[in-house]
Amino acid sequence: MANRCTRIPEIMLPREGTDLSKWAVIACDQYTSQPEYWAETDRTVGSAPSTLRLTLPEVYLEDANVAERTAEIHRTMRRYVEDGTLRTLPAGVILTERWSGGSCPRRGIVLAVDLEAYEYTPGSASLIRPTEKTVVERIPPRLKVRQGACMELPHIMILIDDPDRKIIEPLFAQTDALEKVYDTDLMQGGGHITGWFIPKGAQTDAIEAGLEALCDREAFNRKYGCTDAQALLPYAIGDGNHSMATAKAYWEEIKAELSPEEQQDHPARYALVEVVNIHDESLIIEPIHRVLFGVDPDELLGSLTAFYEAQGCNARIADKMPADPAAHAFPFFAAGKQGVLVVEGPKWSIPVATMQTALDAYLEEHPSARIDYIHGEDVVRSLSDKQGNLGFILPDIAKKDLFRGVVFDGVLPRKTFSMGEAHEKRYYMEVKTIVK
Repeated sequence: MANRCTRIPEIMLPREGTDLSKWAVIACDQYTSQPEYWAETDRTVGSAPSTLRLTLPEVYLEDANVAERTAEIHRTMRRYVEDGTLRTLPAGVILTERWSGGSCPRRGIVLAVDLEAYEYTPGSASLIRPTEKTVVERIPPRLKVRQGACMELPHIMILIDDPDRKIIEPLFAQTDALEKVYDTDLMQGGGHITGWFIPKGAQTDAIEAGLEALCDREAFNRKYGCTDAQALLPYAIGDGNHSMATAKAYWEEIKAELSPEEQQDHPARYALVEVVNIHDESLIIEPIHRVLFGVDPDELLGSLTAFYEAQGCNARIADKMPADPAAHAFPFFAAGKQGVLVVEGPKWSIPVATMQTALDAYLEEHPSARIDYIHGEDVVRSLSDKQGNLGFILPDIAKKDLFRGVVFDGVLPRKTFSMGEAHEKRYYMEVKTIVK
């Protein structure tokens, strides 16, 4: 079917009796400035079977021995297959529930998606797209780890916009009838994770049909207030976009050597992901604020106002938030100064795009200025007290606006939103082969 992007995979898990608390390790792109986290992980794992031995934590990406580490990862992958450390389940999906300290768990489905339906280039109309810009320079070092690997481990989270909670959530009423395939605490404060296996059959058919319904053009246009001119977006990558981009780059390499028939079912064509509903109560989407350093606040505000006026908007500096809900408004703070930058009639669909587009233009013309992306209004206020600094507060992002922003504006500006703390990120558990 034209809009079916998913595939029911044969997932590999460690054999029964494996200590899963040592097997499961957090995504390799976390704690990149904290080598002590990874040293402790290494001590915790010891000689036990672990995904730590199948991945390259990015804290080590620049090390001199990265080639040796990569070769050892590839050897360990082959050994885990040959000695039975990993077992292959029948085709099916895994229903997963992750508690990480909040008031409710994150719930998702682990399945495979077709990399032919994914593009990360700006302006892409593919059915699977990133929410934020892909930094292509980050792909080559990750590609070296994937080249020569016989398997992949996913930390990619793909979001769907299912406000009525029809696709994933009802499945959790059926867990008593499903086989539990993992149930373990996660190391270093990661919480607890449980997984249930759903074999390929009527239930997975219903899951795929529910996902495919997200591509219904009439319903899509109603949901976002758009027309056929906007590309369908059933799947948005919420986490692990550079891993997805690396999988795509690897598939393009492999694909070039295959016949059209061989391309159809090659395992490298499909990436293992966790699909999560953006309306899952555990997902807290927080804005990321902006602070500019080395600027003249009045000159900066004047430049931004002029930029918006040139774009056909009405921009002004006000003392308080505007009454017009359609205006994009940004409280700002500088030494001895505060106010609100108001943009009326904005040409961008969400406020963060309005702000970042103008700041990018300003920074290009002012190379001595610097920007930082800040969590927490109190930190913004504190930094903005210093002479030569100016901070902007970004508004909260409604979950429905995240998809809408990508639909209308394309990939969102970098640092648009934050979704979860480091310890809440995905831990490696499931494995899928990428070789014939």
